[in-house]
Amino acid sequence: QVQLVESGGGLVQPGGSLRLSCAASGSIFSIIVMGWYRQAPGKERELVADITGSGSTNYAEYVKGRFTISRDNAKNMAFLQMNSLKPDDSAVYFCKVVARPEGSYNRHFWGKGTLVTVSS
Repeated sequence: QVQLVESGGGLVQPGGSLRLSCAASGSIFSIIVMGWYRQAPGKERELVADITGSGSTNYAEYVKGRFTISRDNAKNMAFLQMNSLKPDDSAVYFCKVVARPEGSYNRHFWGKGTLVTVSS
């Protein structure tokens, strides 16, 4: 089993910054991909960014140049640095990983989310 805990959400003014953290724990053999998704009320959950163990990154077009994803493999953590935040960035942000639990196969795991509100 893999558990994910997000932190760092909150209220920020437009143009401000936040850094989200995701901590993975459990009996983990390996974590292949760590990523961030977001979901606003009435909208589908969408990919924000993800990162492989080797450092390859993928970003949604609307966050390129503003958000940066990173990970600390030794600590099983992922981060999302969010700059130049816009009201449309307001959503619940979820950490998602593709991980292989010990004795099992690669699976998707989701955190419970952290709320980001961008408002003046």
